[in-house]
Amino acid sequence: MASVAEVKSAIDAAIQQVSEGQAAVHTANEKIAEAQQSLAAALDGSGHDAVSSAHASLQQAIMELDDCLAATQAAVEQAQAYVAAL
Repeated sequence: MASVAEVKSAIDAAIQQVSEGQAAVHTANEKIAEAQQSLAAALDGSGHDAVSSAHASLQQAIMELDDCLAATQAAVEQAQAYVAAL
């Protein structure tokens, strides 16, 4: 059985991995927002259904990445609470 120190160390390592993943998701979110702005500028005034669908899909991706960040942040907070209780 692992010692308390080993458990804390493993949790800290996992939290670090989550933080690195969150940074990547945040960067992806920024890039998608930039792409959405570029698309809007390039297709300004177009009423084509494909343009609306593209905007909606990019907006959905942004929202889902935000959900991902919120879920991983909740996981980090729970892990930190567990470490504090050890």
